[in-house]
Amino acid sequence: MGTGRSLGRQFGWLWAAYAVSAYGSGLGFGALPLIAVLVLHAGTGQVSALSAVGPAVGALIALPLGPWVEYRRKRPVMIAMDLTRFAVMTTIPLAYAFGRLGFVQLLVVSAVVAAAKIAFNAASGAYLKALARPEDLLVANARFESTTWSSTAVGPPLGGAAIGLFGPVTTVVADALSYLLSALAVMAIRGREEPPRRTGKPRLRAGELLEGWRYLLAHPGLRALYLNQLLVGGLIMATEPLLAVLLLRELGFPPWQYGLAFAAPCVGGLIGSRLAGRVVERYGRHRVLRTVGTLRAIWLIGLAFVQPGVAGLATVIAVELAIIISMSLYNPVLATYRLEHTPEDRVARTLSAWSISSSASIAVLSALGGLLADVTSPRTAITVAGLLILVSPLLLPRRQESAPAPDLAVATTLQPQTASVSQEARQNS
Repeated sequence: MGTGRSLGRQFGWLWAAYAVSAYGSGLGFGALPLIAVLVLHAGTGQVSALSAVGPAVGALIALPLGPWVEYRRKRPVMIAMDLTRFAVMTTIPLAYAFGRLGFVQLLVVSAVVAAAKIAFNAASGAYLKALARPEDLLVANARFESTTWSSTAVGPPLGGAAIGLFGPVTTVVADALSYLLSALAVMAIRGREEPPRRTGKPRLRAGELLEGWRYLLAHPGLRALYLNQLLVGGLIMATEPLLAVLLLRELGFPPWQYGLAFAAPCVGGLIGSRLAGRVVERYGRHRVLRTVGTLRAIWLIGLAFVQPGVAGLATVIAVELAIIISMSLYNPVLATYRLEHTPEDRVARTLSAWSISSSASIAVLSALGGLLADVTSPRTAITVAGLLILVSPLLLPRRQESAPAPDLAVATTLQPQTASVSQEARQNS
């Protein structure tokens, strides 16, 4: 399975849109909490609320967007979500320039960006399934994964330097412009996309809001992977603020070492994503999901043993590197399995449900981790998270499923566009 082959011009533009947005988000990583502290002099409670409440409200806003995205052409939705994020992010430097920036505005921006991200990802996932050949889905998802980790490695350090040189809203401007460039890249994807055909009444019914969850929980393989991902992703993300307190406050790590501890291991994301195709080709998808899904859960407990000094820094880097290599190898395989086993007329709703649940899981487990750390200590809370995650492999699928049946819904949802795009992708491959 070659990772360097061409997937066609349309995919190239889609990947370009993803890349420019990912690098913009990398530059702007942590920008809103930083502005809250440096510009608005917000306290710990407000910064925590900005990190949790904004995305949580965004997930609620995104709840009806899954069915809405499902029955619309996907490229216009992606463009609209990019332009929405560009517009709402631009309000921050404008308000800052006129001395009108407030904390409520940051909360609103955070919520709108979170909701637009969920809708964009649902639309792009559905569009990717129509765009790429089934045998190319893993390669495509691996390229997205490698882009995610490279932007995470490069963006935050450059963003921090830019803020130091040009001011606190610099990276917000860069992030906003990245959404505009992403929209332009999506516009450059040629070919006419027909609106999906919908059976039944045209109005949105309340039951359709839960259709994504119903499908996830009814499908044995997806149900197991979904529940596993909620637990693993939530626990890993819950340790991030705990580790920050442990390293910076209790162990006295300087900020540059703290940044290095999280930036350097992101190189592992490039390694894992590049290996995904070859590993699946050699060992099979089911074995990769089982084995690598287990491996990514065993490393977290190592963070509970971090000590001061160079040895402690090396421990954090080694543990994070192992986690990231495992995640970046596992994630493209999971994303491909999810697309292959989801009918065309349910992709957007299923992806929206998955994203909303992931956001809720991270918020809940982060809050519980913070409460436990307040009662005990950050190290104790990290230890508990590291022990809990060890049970997550029990949720992974135990039986290998047969290949999914051909998706007949493609013929009725994206008729002319799907055929033309797929043909061009084959010709350009």
